[in-house]
Amino acid sequence: MVTATVNKIIPFSCVDGPGNRTAVFLQGCNFDCKYCHNPETIASCIHCGTCVPYCKPGALRMENGKVCYDITKCVLCDECFHHCPHGSSPRTREMTAEQVMDQVRTNMPFIRGITVSGGECTRWRDFLLELLTLARGEGLTTLLDSNGSCDFSADPELMAVTDGVMLDIKAWSKEDHLAVTGRDNETVLHNLRWLAENRKLTEVRTVIVPGLFDCEQTVENVCRLLAETQSTATRYKIIRFRPMGVREAYKSLTAPTGEQLSRLRDIAESYGLTDVVTV
Repeated sequence: MVTATVNKIIPFSCVDGPGNRTAVFLQGCNFDCKYCHNPETIASCIHCGTCVPYCKPGALRMENGKVCYDITKCVLCDECFHHCPHGSSPRTREMTAEQVMDQVRTNMPFIRGITVSGGECTRWRDFLLELLTLARGEGLTTLLDSNGSCDFSADPELMAVTDGVMLDIKAWSKEDHLAVTGRDNETVLHNLRWLAENRKLTEVRTVIVPGLFDCEQTVENVCRLLAETQSTATRYKIIRFRPMGVREAYKSLTAPTGEQLSRLRDIAESYGLTDVVTV
């Protein structure tokens, strides 16, 4: 039986793809972005127990050397993962695709589809295949929110049940991408072109952090590729870096000014993009 570690399920979301959607966040990521706004989704819990004393409602306890989580007592104060030294969260659950769909079904008919995010959702490929197949069977649309580290062109079976991908482009040059994430971006840029050419690219996202990488170069090259592939109607979300939720060591990263965001928006629109969002 295929399972995945689920960080959380948001019943109704209007920011994780078009329409009202249920968003499923899976645990674990192979990137380590300096500006990560959800660092508690990066690693798996190692059951060290550091978080337990910080849980005032008593939703966490140590039992047989493992941290146990009682969702019925949790008030979502987030103190547990704010004190985790390992970039994880004890509030995760091992779930089958059918168990996740049981929750999704309670939201129908008020949703258009599901979006699976992370962490990095493609680390749970077999689980994804089963979950998206079940969702399609219920008449729901299916989206993946991905960092692009998995070669989508090499997995036609998964792509057959995926309506679209919301792709993060962290930085354009290999050197900048390494500085931001600790990984190169050869597969990411391959995915950007392949998804655009195959009409599977629902949205591109870039978090703007002046001084961390060349933001203008990144936006310009993304837009040039979208224009080359006749994908100018694809939504490009240009996101302002904010220090909320970021690890303490990176709170000093610079947020862009309104003028800088306007400049990036102008660049995108100069390439004919018709759906540019700055947030």
